[in-house]
Amino acid sequence: MENTSEQQARRQVRQGYWQYPDTAVGGGQERGTEPAGRAQPHAQAQAQARARAAPRQTGDRGSFLGTALGLFSIGMGMANLLAPRAVARAAGLPDWPMLVRVMGARELACGIGLLAQPRSLGWRWTRVAGDAMDLTILGASAFARGGRPRRLAATAVAVAGLAALDLRASTPQLRKLSHDAPAGSRGPQRLQQSVAVNRPPDACYSFWRNFAAFPSFMQHLESVVVQDERRSHWCAKGPAGSSYEWDAEITQDVPGEVLGWQSLPGGDVDNAGTVRFIPAPGGHGAIVQVKLDYTPPAGPAGALVARLFGEEPSQQVKDDLRRFKQLIETGEIPSTEGQPHGQRTLKARLFNRGADK
Repeated sequence: MENTSEQQARRQVRQGYWQYPDTAVGGGQERGTEPAGRAQPHAQAQAQARARAAPRQTGDRGSFLGTALGLFSIGMGMANLLAPRAVARAAGLPDWPMLVRVMGARELACGIGLLAQPRSLGWRWTRVAGDAMDLTILGASAFARGGRPRRLAATAVAVAGLAALDLRASTPQLRKLSHDAPAGSRGPQRLQQSVAVNRPPDACYSFWRNFAAFPSFMQHLESVVVQDERRSHWCAKGPAGSSYEWDAEITQDVPGEVLGWQSLPGGDVDNAGTVRFIPAPGGHGAIVQVKLDYTPPAGPAGALVARLFGEEPSQQVKDDLRRFKQLIETGEIPSTEGQPHGQRTLKARLFNRGADK
């Protein structure tokens, strides 16, 4: 028999599963473990299953979206083909049954293509092109005899929303980037514009402090009602004849230097910003600098709809500052109204109707 010291030494040398879990002792098998040859294929099978599952889940989402768009296209196409006059009346179009049937045939072909290939980006881009054609037809119908402007405007808003959805479905890379982006990147959008004015900063500040006069040089504003020294109610024009309202409160007011504001909760548009009046070099005039943070109504889709209808906020602010410069320097804004001009472009007729009024 071995003495106690020899047994303890042997136990210290012996390698057990608590030291090397994947190693069998003496060619045998520890209780509760699998043989190495059997465990390795099992782990590989699990890894392969996980690798197959991830792309299948992504593919299922893409296929579902393509199938949904295809079914919608087929439904719209059948309605246009079977009841063209009823569809034209509902959309506000003139009595153009042949054109409505052509639009229906296009929708039907696109729907069949999407059902056959639901993940095809080509068929999705076909829908985007079709949406652009529909918007063009709706805009032209506004100038045609028999068109119904209010119904056309409502239909244009609906089609523009579908165009935003189709465009998003057609750009999976951009959609993936938006999903992977941090939450803060989907918050308010920021823009900045400035203009040099041949007037002192105090005069520019006094002009901007009169909020009720803003519609005179901000064409997208319908009205500004001053409620008290700090609060005012704003009403602005939206795309396709829509309108948005909100209340705003002054947050900064340093005469001759800066004006700051912020919209109050419950309005249609969340926005905040500042206007700074910086003395120009040499003491001649001022630099008027506008910084604006805003959240488009309906989020990114709403921003896309606004761009489709020419209501780009950055361009709006730039045009507003240009008109402000003309008004404060000369006392009037030059206009081409009443002057002879050639035929307006298609874009101007569709999206900027009445812009020169």
